[in-house]
Amino acid sequence: MIDVWFVVLPGTLLLDLAGPAEAFRMANQRLARQGRPPQFRLRYGGIGGTADSSVGLPLLLEPLPAALGGPTWVVLMGQPSEARMLQAPAWFSARRWLAEVVAPWLGERLPASTDDGPSAGLLTICAGALLAADAGLLRPGQRCTTHHEVVDQLRQQAPAAEVVGNRVFVDHGPVASSAGITAGIDLALYLVARECGEAAAHAIARNMVVYLRRGTEDPELSPLLTGRNHLHPALHRVQDAVCEQPGAAWSAESMAAVAHVTPRHLGRLFREHVGSSPRAYVEQVRSALAHEAARSGLPLQAASEVGGFSSPRQWRRARTRQAGASGAKA
Repeated sequence: MIDVWFVVLPGTLLLDLAGPAEAFRMANQRLARQGRPPQFRLRYGGIGGTADSSVGLPLLLEPLPAALGGPTWVVLMGQPSEARMLQAPAWFSARRWLAEVVAPWLGERLPASTDDGPSAGLLTICAGALLAADAGLLRPGQRCTTHHEVVDQLRQQAPAAEVVGNRVFVDHGPVASSAGITAGIDLALYLVARECGEAAAHAIARNMVVYLRRGTEDPELSPLLTGRNHLHPALHRVQDAVCEQPGAAWSAESMAAVAHVTPRHLGRLFREHVGSSPRAYVEQVRSALAHEAARSGLPLQAASEVGGFSSPRQWRRARTRQAGASGAKA
């Protein structure tokens, strides 16, 4: 289980906190329905016992820990007025805690190369990146982003970091940073996908009625998520079922039964909302799963079976059909 420590200062933007927290809570809820243990333990810490949020809602806080251990994410959030918060006593206390407790711990999480893959331990949302910079947590070469209104200020506070604008979020080395307010939800969904699977992240995005977006610094959208930016409940039931059981014998009739429509109507719905046939969608999901299994080191036969194919030859045929439909090479 990952301890997610939200560092709450007086005036913290409530949506910076509530948006990601809800995404993590929904992930735990979904895991519970599957009979699996929770993945995220949400903690709300601060300098005092309480703090009023940006909308005046008082929040009950526990003391910030004297040490960090085990899987942990520290989340820093923004405030409505950067000028005021930079002068607040709670800011200086939080900065001291970050420098004394988080900085050494974060240094231990540095990979051999900043391109070795995601290993985030520090999450910044909106102007929370300013606090990270002030505490010395944004090291030379660290790629990061923040709300567009304070990008220049972040560059001044962290001149050695690589501050990029016009990004939804950036995941680089031990730091994952996001732009303003609702972008924190995008970052949380990205992390849920990494920890719990992309099908889970999509289901949560749908429950929150948001699109599952990715920043331009991140990889292409997974094939498992292609064709899912719609709100048709019958299609989502079918797509969820296929993602959860890709090796099942998915005929037009069995998929139509999941959607509670006729096979002919299901075909029309797929063409209108997904842009492919039901059969093509099943092959797309199976190919994506087989590809990931092969990349992880499984032999082709085993990888094919993970994707629901009987053999590498059947998988190759599916890839050929997909390449023919897209005009790309198999």
